[in-house]
Amino acid sequence: MRLESYPVEGSDISAARWQARVDLAAAHRLAVMHELNEGIFNHLTFRVPGGESYYQIPFGLHWSEVTASCFMEVGYDGKLRAGRGEIEQSCYCIHAPMHRLLPQAAAVFHTHMPFASALTRLEDPQILPIGQTELGTAVHTAYDDCYDGPAFDPAEGERLAEAIGDKTVLMMANHGVATVGKTIAEAYDRLYYLERAAQVQLYAMWTGRPLKRMSPKAIDAAVAEFRDQHGYGGKPPALWHFEALKRILDRKEPDYKN
Repeated sequence: MRLESYPVEGSDISAARWQARVDLAAAHRLAVMHELNEGIFNHLTFRVPGGESYYQIPFGLHWSEVTASCFMEVGYDGKLRAGRGEIEQSCYCIHAPMHRLLPQAAAVFHTHMPFASALTRLEDPQILPIGQTELGTAVHTAYDDCYDGPAFDPAEGERLAEAIGDKTVLMMANHGVATVGKTIAEAYDRLYYLERAAQVQLYAMWTGRPLKRMSPKAIDAAVAEFRDQHGYGGKPPALWHFEALKRILDRKEPDYKN
C-alpha cells in the first residue's frame, strides 16, 4: 500500500512528515521483533507534524508489513484525510483524544504486550521498587483502574487522557498499556522498558521468595536522577536507543523505509 497524496517534497514540513513515517514504520517492525504486538490489533500512532491529524495503519495490516508509505492520515474528527484503508474505530477512539488533549502525546503507543498486560490483570498492578529498571519506569507511570469494555466512543480516549495526566506510561486495568512521547523514540523507549520491567518483576514474583525492595533513601536518590536525566552528545538516551534499533532494521528489514 502506498500513499498517493503525500505532500510535495522539498519543504521542511514534508521532510518532517516523511521522517515521522519512517520512524513510525520502524516502531511497528521493532515491536514485532520484541514481541510487543498482538495479531493485527493494537495501535502505534503519531501526530502529523503541522496538522490536526495523526498517522494510523490501515486495519488488517500486520505490523511486520508496515512501511513508511502505508500510513493513513486520520483527522481528530475521525475522517480520512489522506491514504487508503479501513480506520479501526478503537484506534481512533483511544488515540485521537490523547493526541488532541495531551501536549506530551505526539506519539501514542497502545499494546497488549504480555508481561505488562499480565500486571494489569492483578488486583495490584503496580510496578514495584525492587530494581533500577522498575523504578525508572515507575516514576513515569499512571494507573487506570476502570475497564468498561472495548473503546468505541472518543469519550474513552478523553477519559484515558485524564487518567495518564502528565505521565508518559499508563497501565490499563484488565486491558493493556499505553505509552506517550513527544517523539517516536521516547514512546518506543518507554514501551520497551515497561515490558522489561514487568517481565523481571513477574519473574521475581514467580520464585515465591520475598521481594527485596529498595530503601527509601535509594529510591529518592534514583528518582531524582531519573527526573533529571541528562543526554549524551546533546541527545536523550531514548534517541540513542531508537537509532541503534533502527540500525538493526537497516540490516535486516530495510524495506520499512519504503
